[in-house]
Amino acid sequence: MPKIEKPKILVVNDDAASLLALTSLLDQWAEESGYEVIAANSGQHALRQVLLHDFAVILLDVNMPGMDGFETAEAIHQRARSADIPIIFVTAFLADEIDRLKAYQRGAADFLFTPVIPQILHAKVQVFVALAIKNEELKRQAHKLSQRTTELTATNKRLTREMEERQAAERKSHAKDEFLAMLGHELRNPLSAISSAAALIGLPAAGPDTVSRAKQIIQRQSQHLSRIVDDLLDLSRAMSGKILLARQPVEVSALVSACLDTFKATGRTGNYQLNMALAPGWVDGDPTRLEQIATNLLDNALKYTPAGGAIDIGVAEDGEQVVFTVRDTGVGISEELLPHVFDVFVQASTTLDRAQGGLGIGLALVRRLVELHGGSVSAHSDGASTGSTFEIRLPRAVPVQLAPRDAPNFDDAGKPSVLLIEDNDDGREMMVTMLDACGYPVAQAADGLQGVQMALTHLPDVALVDIGLPGIDGYEVARRLRADASTRAIKLIALTGYGLAEDQRRVLDAGFDMHLVKPVDINHLLEAITRCAPAKAA
Repeated sequence: MPKIEKPKILVVNDDAASLLALTSLLDQWAEESGYEVIAANSGQHALRQVLLHDFAVILLDVNMPGMDGFETAEAIHQRARSADIPIIFVTAFLADEIDRLKAYQRGAADFLFTPVIPQILHAKVQVFVALAIKNEELKRQAHKLSQRTTELTATNKRLTREMEERQAAERKSHAKDEFLAMLGHELRNPLSAISSAAALIGLPAAGPDTVSRAKQIIQRQSQHLSRIVDDLLDLSRAMSGKILLARQPVEVSALVSACLDTFKATGRTGNYQLNMALAPGWVDGDPTRLEQIATNLLDNALKYTPAGGAIDIGVAEDGEQVVFTVRDTGVGISEELLPHVFDVFVQASTTLDRAQGGLGIGLALVRRLVELHGGSVSAHSDGASTGSTFEIRLPRAVPVQLAPRDAPNFDDAGKPSVLLIEDNDDGREMMVTMLDACGYPVAQAADGLQGVQMALTHLPDVALVDIGLPGIDGYEVARRLRADASTRAIKLIALTGYGLAEDQRRVLDAGFDMHLVKPVDINHLLEAITRCAPAKAA
């Protein structure tokens, strides 16, 4: 605890004997009453002491040469810090009423007449000392109260913040629990359809039409599963900042139109009124990621708009920005949900039996991808059943003239030989069957060591190598084939479930020519083989 200073008494008198007598009288009670006595022999000396100390009371001689007691009192009370110090005037004559009035006007609290009676002096001084001690205690209590108030305020703010953080954590935990339940639901639906279709194909009574429909179901649901996995991986990469954009000039209206054509081809748009206003608008971006953005917004509008509703799709330039807008007449967004519509795992409907489906990560992925492009995304809705509007703004780029791409050549003549190294029996069998049906000479191996031996034996034009192989992994297979002069020229394509940029760099550093992420679309695979090993002369 800080040391408590004793109250101080200032005695002012120009007469040395009187000054000594008063200070001596006061000193004899100082220890008992708990005060300290300070002496001054003139008005100027008193003012200097007042500048240095706070006093409980001042005993001030009236008759002093130069600056008398009245002038000294007036000077003391003109200073804000000492304005409230009580002053007891000490005088050798009986003051008349005029002198008393003058003294009180100068701030006098009382009078003492000489010769001073010790008991009266002690009583008068003790009153002001006790008052000073009480005031000091009140100040300390007020200071403690202020400190306590500050501590309580800080504690209250901390508790409020912790409650808000706990509630936010509980909401996130609840959202994740709902997401996991939704993920199980979304995965079981296509898996159930695939399992049933596969069982149907194996039935002896299944006719050609039934088998054909079952195959279409398997293909469609496999693509649906692939999209779910891609969304999950893309969101994880986007949230951790591991998505690297392959930027190039992109014409947004053409990209959006291509996305719409895909939806039309699948029959998704047949029951809706589509209103399109697509003006040219160029941006510097990754066409694959921009297509994800557009596809997610269009899918969202179709998912949450009942059949017969209208969807307005627009692309326009606005100053230095290209604006992509999707407006629908669907279920709308509630006031409570609107601020969180771009948060991870948030959906308008959370029941497992809802018709829309989905994982609730599409809009979160949209926001992150837009931000990576230096743009912004916003949502607006007047509430439930009023429709919603989503707006993407991206920095505008200078228009360019793009050269048309040559279509890949899938001519059957002189196709390159292929070695498939894959440890998954079902996956290897299906891929070998597809490549063989497309006219490619195919050899196969079930592990890395066998794959290296098969490559040395058959010397294929292209080797499709899974990375996660038993024995030696795909990286080591590539390194061994590149180290051997007889197999060094084989074109190597990595097949892997790892799709991050560092995975691709590691694949290329190991000696591969190309990196493909599973599951690989057959047309994409054939295009990759053709680019790596063009058709041989007949």
